[in-house]
Amino acid sequence: MEKETVLVGMSGGVDSSVAAYLLKKDGFHVIGVTMHIWSGEAAPHTAPRSGCYGPGEIQDTRDAEQTCKKLGIPHFIIDLSDDYEKAVIENFSSEYRHGHTPNPCVLCNPIIKFGALLEKSKTLGIEFEHFATGHYARAVFDETNQRYHLKKGVDRKKDQSYFLYRLNQSQLKQTLFPLGDLKKEQVKTIAHEIGLKKIAEKPESQDFMDGGDYQSIFGKTESKAGTVIDLQGKVLGEHPGIQYFTIGQRKGVLGGGISQRMYVLKIDPLSNCITVGPKEYLAVDKLTAGNLNWIAFEEPQGTFMAHARLRSSQKESPCTITPIHENQIKVHFQESQYFATPGQSIVFYQDELVLGGGIMQSVHAVHERNE
Repeated sequence: MEKETVLVGMSGGVDSSVAAYLLKKDGFHVIGVTMHIWSGEAAPHTAPRSGCYGPGEIQDTRDAEQTCKKLGIPHFIIDLSDDYEKAVIENFSSEYRHGHTPNPCVLCNPIIKFGALLEKSKTLGIEFEHFATGHYARAVFDETNQRYHLKKGVDRKKDQSYFLYRLNQSQLKQTLFPLGDLKKEQVKTIAHEIGLKKIAEKPESQDFMDGGDYQSIFGKTESKAGTVIDLQGKVLGEHPGIQYFTIGQRKGVLGGGISQRMYVLKIDPLSNCITVGPKEYLAVDKLTAGNLNWIAFEEPQGTFMAHARLRSSQKESPCTITPIHENQIKVHFQESQYFATPGQSIVFYQDELVLGGGIMQSVHAVHERNE
């Protein structure tokens, strides 16, 4: 029987490296592919926090090449810098300038990593039946409703299903997640056993961009200083530009002289003003979300209960979901939520099953804000 071919997205890290190894071990014909998305000058990782986008890409690509060589599989580098700029970076910049907080990884996965990367690979003559990544998640076919389902990874600490909720049925159908049933410790052990010690001990990507500094994306010409006010409208200081702030942020909001901890409560792009206040004013009991993508079903049939995650690492919270328009829902939480941020994703679960999710649009504060 002819071996099926799997295209594996290689990031240069331990997860994708072990994923490729496991697939080859299972008898697949494996091809490694790495995305080239950084359009700036190349440089080694120097920032304390490495990211998936930045000048350190060249070293990650070299690591991916060396891993593929050691595993005895072919490796290709696909230039997607223009696609990434248009689909992810331009959206990222625009959303921040409008007072929202986007999640570039959520956008990148369906459009670039599971989309443009595969299409461009095919145009270059690379043939494959499946695509695989090192995500800690699971994709299974449900015979009952004849749909592909997305489930959490077995390792709950590393579960990455939150970032994958926008994948469609066609993408899930061809996707393999070799690490879905493994713990991170097991993956590192395997890497050591097959001689990938350097990769196993390599620092993990912890942010979207190397160092977590987004200033190079916005540029000085896009920065417009404005005022920082409290809930009563009193001016407390100035900010360098609304794109450098997000709802719930505390660090860097104000200098010294303020005894109480102050958090960003509101970002107004029209007045270029940021409102800050005590943490209790971040409490939210309801929100609306749009730009929805459902995986477990075509669309919800009326109001239903689920558990929601507002951040990738956040504990899920019980909620009631009510469709209000074709592509919009209202979410009511049983307990107040903090740091619900317009522009970020809210993902819904039933136990380990990902139902789907959407982008938060507006929130309802528990405590009245007299802005």
